[in-house]
Amino acid sequence: MIKTSTSPYAALLLRVSLGIMFLAHVGLKIFVFTVPGFVGYFASLGLPAIAAYAVIALEFFGGLALILGIYAPWVALPLALEMLGTIVLVHGGNGWLFTNKGGGWEYPAFWTVGLIVLYLLGDGAMALKPTQRGAN
Repeated sequence: MIKTSTSPYAALLLRVSLGIMFLAHVGLKIFVFTVPGFVGYFASLGLPAIAAYAVIALEFFGGLALILGIYAPWVALPLALEMLGTIVLVHGGNGWLFTNKGGGWEYPAFWTVGLIVLYLLGDGAMALKPTQRGAN
């Protein structure tokens, strides 16, 4: 059974930790790889530059929305799709273990599951703009 007295706080913890992870992840793209470097990497995958900018925006604004609790379940869905995209386009060919050269797909898969769980749980406690009841 679900422990209803603490489940809103479990969703809050999941929501905030996922949001922090996305801000750290996008920070790596901006400050370490640099935006031009990340755009170049996308080009090496055969993807348009605009897609790289969209990923940066999604991770930054999505991470903030998760932390603040702004329609978090709905924000989790495109972030989960992005993680699935990284499995298909980047990490899938590197094997299962994320410690493999180039990073395998275990970490993005786990991240995807966490985002789906957040979608199913809902906003949790202390959300600034929670989704409507019955909306998901």
